[in-house]
Amino acid sequence: MSKFEDKFTKYEVARILGARSLQLAMDAPILLKLSAEEMDELNYNTLKIAERELESNVLPITVKRPLPKKSGKMIKKLSEEEIKEKLEKETKQEVKKEKVEDKVTVEGEEKEEKEIEEEGEIMEMATPEDEDAVDEGDESEEI
Repeated sequence: MSKFEDKFTKYEVARILGARSLQLAMDAPILLKLSAEEMDELNYNTLKIAERELESNVLPITVKRPLPKKSGKMIKKLSEEEIKEKLEKETKQEVKKEKVEDKVTVEGEEKEEKEIEEEGEIMEMATPEDEDAVDEGDESEEI
């Protein structure tokens, strides 16, 4: 079996011999012409018959090895200048998006203020000073 090490790994040889031995045990035809004396010598052992078939290269068993897929595209290295240019473009795009978002929010607030004024509602934002004035008024009433 040492002569198969250049073609197959020990695991592949074991798999091939096991598969072929199972086939022979299930009455598959023997691919070698063996005399009755040779069969007696092998003691009708399917594993030994499979080894002989493998040694004589008559087995119709192939081994498919998974290989890494090679991509057709070559990945090129980017220079530092190209990296800086890409980063600048991305930051410019982000700034533009922020400006657009700010404009949308400012326009939205202006519309809300106009709607409130049109409806005639007067509302002011409460400040901490207003809350202090209310608390002082409540205390004087309780005493």
